[in-house]
Amino acid sequence: MSRIAAVAPVLPARASAQRDITAALAPLLTAAGSPRRAALERLHAATGVQSRHLALPLEGYRELDSFGRANDLFVAIGTDLAEQAVRAALADAGLRPDDVDLVVFTSVTGLSAPSIDALLVPRLGLRSDVKRIPVFGLGCVAGAAGIARVHDYLAGHPWDVAVLVSVELCSLTLQRGDDSTANLVSTGLFGDGASAVVMLGDGRAHASGSPGPDVVATRSRLYPETEGALGWDIGGSGFRIVLSASLADVVERHLGDDVADLLAAHDLKIGDVPTWIAHTGGPRILEAAARSLDLPRAALELSWRSLERVGNLSSSSVLHVLADTLARGDQAPGTPGMLFAHGPGVCAELVLLRWPDEA
Repeated sequence: MSRIAAVAPVLPARASAQRDITAALAPLLTAAGSPRRAALERLHAATGVQSRHLALPLEGYRELDSFGRANDLFVAIGTDLAEQAVRAALADAGLRPDDVDLVVFTSVTGLSAPSIDALLVPRLGLRSDVKRIPVFGLGCVAGAAGIARVHDYLAGHPWDVAVLVSVELCSLTLQRGDDSTANLVSTGLFGDGASAVVMLGDGRAHASGSPGPDVVATRSRLYPETEGALGWDIGGSGFRIVLSASLADVVERHLGDDVADLLAAHDLKIGDVPTWIAHTGGPRILEAAARSLDLPRAALELSWRSLERVGNLSSSSVLHVLADTLARGDQAPGTPGMLFAHGPGVCAELVLLRWPDEA
């Protein structure tokens, strides 16, 4: 097993009410008096989002007129947020930057070479021999998948310290003049944020007495013939959203069976799990997940709250919900938890957690 020692969620300093974001973006996306303006307002109101933290002040999006400009801002602002998140997570875990053996970095909202994880090495004082794995393309699933892949690494390196870093500046992918339903939904749903997770190999965790939770097992699923349901079309204007209404149907059709299969391998059933940590994909996704798992709305309450407060943060969302779960601190020793997310593919990643008996 591996252990999650600390999670640090980070948001840009500026918070704006959803109605103010809608008003600021509407002229950039739709023509005044157009039926699409009314559609934008209706779709934004239906996301369940009340406020979001965005990388730029609202007036700054009027000047976001090229992919190059947006990507430069992604690298600058994203590196600052990543540094803040990693420093906070290491401090919470009682570790120093030179304790870190592996950094996994994920984002799907910008590009950088050298990657942001490399830019963090001199900023944070990470060792020059630190292992780095930058990941692009997993999208919203990458927070869960990142924990899973770090867990895989730590199984073979039980005395190592690993850090997962997620940076998603979704607002910088704004597509001016695109009044498609997918773009109108996305501009009302996605927010900006980052997070860092410190994980320890089994030997290191037990020697340090870190309180957990442990990662017990993971499972990955890629659903056939769903490639067109979620992702990006990447072109001269940058990242153009692909977002199908069928995504919730895919989640509802498969999630319950996938979770049940993973739990059964550990002599558990869905009813045995008191703690659920779900990616905040949007109201339809959370409702589909609850139906598929036969859970009451309250079981995913922290995900609903996160969606309302900060929107969908892509790969960072499930990590923010994980941080909220740990902060609530009401998990009984020895009890399991299930963390899950979906992303382009369509794919799913499940992570079975267990709070240690000594907690």
